[in-house]
Amino acid sequence: MDANFKKKEKLKSIKTIEALFAEGKSMGVFPLRLFYLELPETEKQPYKTAVSVSKKNFKLAVDRNRIKRLLREAYRLNKSILYDGAEKKYAILILYVGKEMTNFNTLDRAIKTLMVKFLQQTKN
Repeated sequence: MDANFKKKEKLKSIKTIEALFAEGKSMGVFPLRLFYLELPETEKQPYKTAVSVSKKNFKLAVDRNRIKRLLREAYRLNKSILYDGAEKKYAILILYVGKEMTNFNTLDRAIKTLMVKFLQQTKN
């Protein structure tokens, strides 16, 4: 499994992101919330992923960017969990909902738990 987070794997479509919030389902493992929506079969990548941090909770861009970097790295290292269990294609948005700065280990554990929970929920 390629452990890179390439451009073609990133979710950038504004329409898809709006659809995620409007029609998508969600689940959470503190301090993260995962929104997901099934993509059409014509999509080449099994997962299109984006990360986000609330401006309301973190006023300084430096803090938001740090958390986003940590989230992307945790996703990149653990995405093999998702890709090994991939049956359908999904758009995923990982939202940091905590109110305090965090460290990589906390996010890494949360991402792993969230991915396993996501796979269990989507297989049903």
